[in-house]
Amino acid sequence: MTVNQSIIQIHASDNVWITLKDVEHGEHLQKESFTIAAQEPVRRGHKIAIKPIKKGENIIKYGFPIGHATEDIAVGDFVHSHNVKTNLEGELNYSYKPNEKILTDPPKKDTPTFLGYKRENGDVGVRNELWLINTVGCINKVAENLAKMGNNVLKAPNFDGVQYFSHPYGCSQLGDDLEYTQKILANLIHHPNAGAVVVLGLGCENNYIDLFKEAIGEYNPNRVKFMSVQAEEDEMEKGLELMTEAFEYATSFEREEVPVSALRIGLKCGGSDGLSGITANPLLGSFSDRLIGYGGSTALTEVPEMFGAETILMERAKDEATFNDIVHLINDFKHYFIKYDQPVYENPSPGNKEGGITTLEEKSLGCVQKGGFSTVQDVIEYGTRIKNNGLTLIQGPGNDLVSVTALATSGCQIVIFTTGRGTPFGGPTPTVKVSTNTPLSEKKKNWIDFNAGKLVEDVSMEQMTDNFFDYIVDVASGKKLTNNEVFGFKEIAIFKDGVTM
Repeated sequence: MTVNQSIIQIHASDNVWITLKDVEHGEHLQKESFTIAAQEPVRRGHKIAIKPIKKGENIIKYGFPIGHATEDIAVGDFVHSHNVKTNLEGELNYSYKPNEKILTDPPKKDTPTFLGYKRENGDVGVRNELWLINTVGCINKVAENLAKMGNNVLKAPNFDGVQYFSHPYGCSQLGDDLEYTQKILANLIHHPNAGAVVVLGLGCENNYIDLFKEAIGEYNPNRVKFMSVQAEEDEMEKGLELMTEAFEYATSFEREEVPVSALRIGLKCGGSDGLSGITANPLLGSFSDRLIGYGGSTALTEVPEMFGAETILMERAKDEATFNDIVHLINDFKHYFIKYDQPVYENPSPGNKEGGITTLEEKSLGCVQKGGFSTVQDVIEYGTRIKNNGLTLIQGPGNDLVSVTALATSGCQIVIFTTGRGTPFGGPTPTVKVSTNTPLSEKKKNWIDFNAGKLVEDVSMEQMTDNFFDYIVDVASGKKLTNNEVFGFKEIAIFKDGVTM
């Protein structure tokens, strides 16, 4: 990748540059001895042609085709949706072709540690909170008021507060739709960041407590308490009683030194721009490879944002069975679109296009960089928990709220969220917001936790990875809080695919 103050050429074979600032018509851009003149204004993060590109010829970025020209494009022309179209259509056939050059066994080093909460089942939390999980949306406000009450009276140095997670589901759902709700809520109950849990049911919902207990499976009754709101004369009084009991259990845990191999980190991007695949997402890939090298785990979801770059992941499957799982992951999500008569490749979003992303291939090639170069160890269904160390792919959509929730409830103690456009959203776990560009970091200090934009300024990837890894260890140790924690941006969203009665 070649960088100067005005442009980036990512790969030697690319026929476009990426602008690092707004470029005026007629402005000259130079890389070494090669100079072009902009034939029209080009905004920061967008593409400008550096070679003549004939109609039908591929646009090359990252060394891969990201679509084809719909008209002749001259040197210096702005390259975007008005003159580029995706190459993607229909379903594809895949062959197992493992990439022998992929980093299959990252080098082991002296493993760093962080300060975490060791749970009785062997999991490790990075926070010690009391979570209120309601089985149905009808009692969201009951949970909210109980959380306020609990946070007023339940305090201890080794306790990080009471949290509740509003959602509209749990009643009038059938089949897989209800099962998705149960799986996500059950996984929240088992999450290691929750030192204790109080489950709130209404009493007449589809997801009533006794049925929900089947989805929860085994649990420690000292850690997990239940209350059916309709059965209580004063649900607030009873709720406080149960929270106090749960609080006593939660505060029996103290932070202790734990190897970073115990970390499971979710990797997510949203509100992407033209620099997402150049700064923040490659930083996450470098971080992921380093954490996996220490024996830790990372996870990717957003399956529709793998379309067009899926073969890169398939080549890194640990074996042919895992390759076949990735094929099913991709094709099953395409079938989901087709089932509802929706275009499979209706992406990127308007905000992505405004930021410089033209086609789904371009978005996907940037997106998958979050997974670095490590071997894909496992592929799991939506609503299930990570089983293996290393890189895991999780079935799920690209929607920010749904995918962050899926990552968190898979067992990830922290989710890292890269963005070029900005978003205040945070999931149920610490959600580290990484900006792709410095102006966003400076503008949205209450949203952004870490600026990867310096990668195109004056910081090397190695130094940035060192700094970012240290920052994540501090977050995991409770030495630093993320903005979503400080400002209370903690939400969940559940994937809906079924009939509401």
